[in-house]
Amino acid sequence: MSNYRPYVPGDVRMKEYTLRAVLLGLVMTIILGAANAYLGLTAGLTVAATYPAAVISMAVLRLWRGTILEENLARTAGSIGESVAAGAIFTLPAFVISGIWKSFRPEDAYWKSTLLMVVGSILGVLFVSLIRRVMVDDPELPFPESVAAAEIHKAGQSGTNSARFLFWNMGLGAAIYWLGVMKLFAAEKAFPILLGTLGLSKVKIGANRTLDVGGATVFSYPAVKPAYIGVGYIIGPQLAALNFAGGVVAWGMLIPLLVYFLGPNLKQYLPANAPAEDWEAMSIAVWRNIIRPIGVGGMLVSACFTLFRMRKSLGIGLTKAWQEVTSSQPVVESANRHERYMSSKIVLGLIAVVFVAMCVLYVSFAGVTGGMTAAIVMLVVGFFFATVSGYLVGVIGSTNNPISGITLSTVIIAALLMVTLGVSGASGVAAVLGVAAVVCVSSAVAGELLQDFKVGYILGGTPKTIQIVELIAVVVASLVMYFPLMILHEGDIKSGGIGFGGEKLAAPQASLMASLAQGIVGGDMPWPLVGAGVAMGIALIMMQVKSPMLISVGMYLPLGTTFAIFVGGMIRWLTDTLATKRGYNDSQLSRVVNVGILIASGLITGESLMGLVEATYRFYEWPIPEFTQDPSYTIGALFLGVLAVILIYVPLSNPGRPEDPAAPNMGH
Repeated sequence: MSNYRPYVPGDVRMKEYTLRAVLLGLVMTIILGAANAYLGLTAGLTVAATYPAAVISMAVLRLWRGTILEENLARTAGSIGESVAAGAIFTLPAFVISGIWKSFRPEDAYWKSTLLMVVGSILGVLFVSLIRRVMVDDPELPFPESVAAAEIHKAGQSGTNSARFLFWNMGLGAAIYWLGVMKLFAAEKAFPILLGTLGLSKVKIGANRTLDVGGATVFSYPAVKPAYIGVGYIIGPQLAALNFAGGVVAWGMLIPLLVYFLGPNLKQYLPANAPAEDWEAMSIAVWRNIIRPIGVGGMLVSACFTLFRMRKSLGIGLTKAWQEVTSSQPVVESANRHERYMSSKIVLGLIAVVFVAMCVLYVSFAGVTGGMTAAIVMLVVGFFFATVSGYLVGVIGSTNNPISGITLSTVIIAALLMVTLGVSGASGVAAVLGVAAVVCVSSAVAGELLQDFKVGYILGGTPKTIQIVELIAVVVASLVMYFPLMILHEGDIKSGGIGFGGEKLAAPQASLMASLAQGIVGGDMPWPLVGAGVAMGIALIMMQVKSPMLISVGMYLPLGTTFAIFVGGMIRWLTDTLATKRGYNDSQLSRVVNVGILIASGLITGESLMGLVEATYRFYEWPIPEFTQDPSYTIGALFLGVLAVILIYVPLSNPGRPEDPAAPNMGH
């Protein structure tokens, strides 16, 4: 890559760091970050904001005759909010779920949440700044999403219709979601299957005894949620199927078996006032109390296996990073814009300042001994996993970056260390979650920033300028990201839910972090169930399953959610199959994929933003008009059909001419 020539040569003078580019980027980072916070809390997944940010920056700055480097800078700032949101929603709700914070209202949680996000995101920028040149110049790292984002900006220089695919479908996703909120149709529909009606109400035990189990098992139709369909389309049929497989294992095998064989013995999991024969509620209780700990074990094995597979690459990356830091060569401002970057001394100095602030925060959580230990663990583990995250993004892109697996490993390391030091109870759990929050945000930001560095490298941006605007953007995102989380949480409570960890805001990763921290520090972890999950994870690895982590996460999510994601994946498979049968060449196939990805991104963004609107209505107790009190799922299924038609027909209708240059492959 040393002979690579960027799109804009280093000696060309061009506007880049302008007020309009920075302001546009900050607006996008707040909006796209909030949208991903909603998606992560409800579906347990986030989607890279790079593509929407690239298209929006291109469309807006074109009105002001902006340059391609301004567009790149705005996209860089606009996409980082998604990473701050991902780190936040994977960990901050765990403080509430575990009872460490009394509530998530501003007086109890704003400053603590904001400090954790600010420190984590700044460290993410600084950590990846130390390894930026090593990884960006590495010819073995393909950076697939960086290449795709760069091609979007290049296409904008010659004219493109990408913006219309994104914006029109943002409106469509928002409209369909809002019609569901107004109960024009039932967005979700579960149905129990009574075992007695299938002749399975009695189980023979021994020679002369039978057990009357009655009972039911609960299944679900796919949720009518444009965002879930879009997520499935983006991740593709294989990953969507693996995610759905976790739901099938949980709801189609484990829960029916437990209800069938244990029957009345499971009533201990029901609320005190629940009807004695409420088998549907019992199935849900089994899922929450038995199936989820099994999923914990699967996630733990998956996280360890991910790190093991990249051990060689990780060692190389850390060695190069250390050589970069310890180099005695003086840093001189280069005349070539491409070689200007923040000096390692400044980066290390800022890391030291942030570390001191982190020590103070952690001491307030867990006392002097536990707090100082937690801060040291955070610094070492944080840099380690920031490197891991950056390398993974270079290989597979930020959308597939297993941040939750990285955070799981952090929780276990910190929790076991707290137990060894004798720090227990609420202070121990708080220290563990504090470390997890910072490392999670840091890793997410590090991966996204390295992806942005690569885009800048391709287009010819200034690394130092990218570092500065990213520091500004992550601080702004951290200062405001609490509010969409609070609105979603409090809005769900006022609509009859329980907020974080409830049916609507499942927050699967945060629930897992809370249960792990409490279980290990408190000594009451259901280890037999976790052990069963570990065995399951090992079996999946031995069967060479592509992503055991996705299966485990699928066990954590409601079946309607994973089913909808699976439907989106199947729509992507059908689109790709039809495109191939039509005889499109590689360039046309790539354009078909690009258009579909933009449509799916629009659906996700539109529903996510409208989800925040709904939460605002709930929070302020504003009335929402309703079409009916008894909405039909059939109408919702028709809307699913409409989404399928659009995701298939529109991409297939826009393959371009066979002789046109190849478009970037934006698949995940």
